[in-house]
Amino acid sequence: MTQPTAEHVGLLLRDARSEKGWTQGQLAAELGTSQSAVARMEQGKQNLSLRMIERLEAIFGRSIVKVGRPQMTHLWVEGGRTLSGAVDVNSSKNAGVALLCASLINRGTTTLRRLARIEEVNRIVEVLTSIGVECTWLNNSDLRIRRPEVLDLGTMDVDAARRTRSVIMLLGPLLDETDEYLLPYAGGCDLGTRTVEPHMQALREFGLRVEAKSGFYSVAAPPADGEDRSFVLTERGDTVTENAIMAAAHREGTTVIRNASPNYMVQDLCFYLQGLGVGIEGIGTTTLRITGRSSIDVDIEYFPSEDPIEAMSLITAGIVTNSEVTIRRVPIEFMEIELATLQQMGQELEISGEYKARNGRTRLVDVTTKPSELRAPQDKIHPMPFPGLNIDNLPFFAVIAGNAEGQTMIHDWVYENRAIYLTELNKLGAQVQLLDPHRIYVNGPTKWRAAEIGCPPALRPAACLLLAMLAARGTSELRNIYVIERGYEDLAERLNTIGAKVEYFQD
Repeated sequence: MTQPTAEHVGLLLRDARSEKGWTQGQLAAELGTSQSAVARMEQGKQNLSLRMIERLEAIFGRSIVKVGRPQMTHLWVEGGRTLSGAVDVNSSKNAGVALLCASLINRGTTTLRRLARIEEVNRIVEVLTSIGVECTWLNNSDLRIRRPEVLDLGTMDVDAARRTRSVIMLLGPLLDETDEYLLPYAGGCDLGTRTVEPHMQALREFGLRVEAKSGFYSVAAPPADGEDRSFVLTERGDTVTENAIMAAAHREGTTVIRNASPNYMVQDLCFYLQGLGVGIEGIGTTTLRITGRSSIDVDIEYFPSEDPIEAMSLITAGIVTNSEVTIRRVPIEFMEIELATLQQMGQELEISGEYKARNGRTRLVDVTTKPSELRAPQDKIHPMPFPGLNIDNLPFFAVIAGNAEGQTMIHDWVYENRAIYLTELNKLGAQVQLLDPHRIYVNGPTKWRAAEIGCPPALRPAACLLLAMLAARGTSELRNIYVIERGYEDLAERLNTIGAKVEYFQD
């Protein structure tokens, strides 16, 4: 951006702020920056990235400047820097997506506070908007949702739907919305065959009929009934459980779901539905008893809880750079096994006392990483359903094990391809040995080195590459970061607040 252009944008920014009646301090608080930084922006003395322009446009609900936005965004990472300071964990991506889908059950107004502004959320918002739902960003992170009396499922944005695996979670809330409709096949990360059959098995318990036809699911709604039902999920999956819960929430009668996931996003969904008047017993256990309501019309605001996967990402940043960094608002209930595993590897952690999340239910702590000498664990590291080590946190141990003395086995038994993607760490100097599509050996310690790498088509392995680049001396290049933006809000900029040097660029 040339200086005259920067000055022009600064004037537009000042006008937009004045129209909103905000001070520079108020805008700074909304952006998470300083008042002096806002002053420099308005004077044309602060170079604005396209990402910052997009955030400003979202806050003010208007165009600030018309610029070309190429399709692919990349990152330059200057590694080898010691990090310091503190950073907050954002709200959960997976909880936010489930809550967006669940809002269709409510005929009243749902306001989701501090919702993560990530691509996965954007895709679901696009889908909801295309079928007639009014989605209004009140500021940079609060979303107001009002659905019409009748949803127009025939106008669904197929392209947006196919760019997210979460679209399958519309089946539960749309259970008996209309007699028949089509739902596009789900997309998302390329993690091998992730069958939708467990979803179908659960929803067939309510009488839903689904057939696969030429890139779409053909859905036939069940007749209304007030029957009680009880069934067991053959797979204790998070999204499968959520789909079943949402179906049960707006059906009369009591539904008992056994082998349900008690994970963080499931609990958030249950807390929200309780606010709508749905009776739910057993939250946090594998048996849920849900007493549904056929008509729900409630004005509600809800704060999604903090994301344990983002918390693990930020903790990993501190560990791999051998830095003292405080990660605030860590949901400890969903991180205990991860933190215990790190401590067994020799990682020194300082953990604060507990306090409550904004939803009033989730327990939070602050975690400070300390420079430590790591050693490989005696046993393999593998995930388990909650309360075990989270499957989405497993890949970060590949990066951490790279800093540990000895050989670590990591067993990713859930996904067929993800272990393969972790071998990309070898381009940064790691010694990752692929045993089979599910298991790797990581031999350490690693002398990390800079490299140019394209993001793999899977969110967590892509984030692992970015975190490893923080430890690699020199300048690395991570290309096409769309997959990271699906699950993280401004991860690079937030890493910069604790001393990293990461810059966006576009071809």
